[in-house]
Amino acid sequence: METSIWRALFYLVGIMAFAGLNAAYLGWCERKGAARIQRRIGPCEAGFAGLLQPLADGLKLMSKQLLVPQGVDGIIFRVAPVLAMIPAITSMVVIPFSGNIEARAMELSVLLLFALASLGMMAILLGGWASGNKYAIISSARAVSQNLAYEIPMLVTVITIVMISGSMNLREIALNQMGGFWHWNIFRLENGHFLTMWISFIIFFICSVAETNRAPFDMAEAESELVAGFMTEYGSMGFGLFMMGEYLNIVVGACLTTTLFLGGWDCPFGKTPGVWWFLIKIYMLIFTFIWIRWTYPRTQIYRLLNLSWKILIPFSLANLLITAALIKVF
Repeated sequence: METSIWRALFYLVGIMAFAGLNAAYLGWCERKGAARIQRRIGPCEAGFAGLLQPLADGLKLMSKQLLVPQGVDGIIFRVAPVLAMIPAITSMVVIPFSGNIEARAMELSVLLLFALASLGMMAILLGGWASGNKYAIISSARAVSQNLAYEIPMLVTVITIVMISGSMNLREIALNQMGGFWHWNIFRLENGHFLTMWISFIIFFICSVAETNRAPFDMAEAESELVAGFMTEYGSMGFGLFMMGEYLNIVVGACLTTTLFLGGWDCPFGKTPGVWWFLIKIYMLIFTFIWIRWTYPRTQIYRLLNLSWKILIPFSLANLLITAALIKVF
């Protein structure tokens, strides 16, 4: 009993530290990456290469007063930023970082992650609704329609992985890909699955970008149209918690993509699997998220929805049927 308590405390501290460092320094990485891509300077004054900038930003946000405008729903207005953080941190509990680093093994960990992702979207909905601001309400309506549109092809794509792996446990899915990159789901050669898995990966990655409200799919906070969207009325740590939740959702999305398609903690050459390979893969994916944001312009809302309903959903359903046929035949 005592061992399990210490283990729980160890994982709790580890998850909070991992989440806090990522939430703080992914903002720095994004600003430096944006500066490099767009030929600007980025943070450079606070510490060497601006490494103390996240600390300065955090102190500034914590020192400001959280103002609650008149006419808003005060309770929901205060709860929404916290609700944006909690699902992202909780998702870390079931992610297998390596063969022996996993806070809690669950047979239905895939379902839990998607349930928590839906709660995260509720934070945007509640924050926009509670603000009583026309820009925030339009933003929350966009967020709901976008979330509904892109969760469908994402879930259908995950079903193909579950069918191939025969499990909804993330650890089992990762273990099923051990032995080199030719065993990873994205490159899986046996039984003809290579014909469908790379399509599943592309669909899943596009949906991950859209689900985390990243450009060119950040229609919920389009500053050129909606000021700051659902965050228009938020300042101080209310705004800070929303931003931290966004970056943590990016980390969770990269972890899920790595586990489902890229072999988890497996070495590409099947030699030395470990947590370092998992971290390398997720940060390469996160760099791709940043690269996409600062390279492509924001799309329009109707084009965003058409991409899902007219292209991604039909392709994901066809991909599911082909995968089921391949499993039946082979």
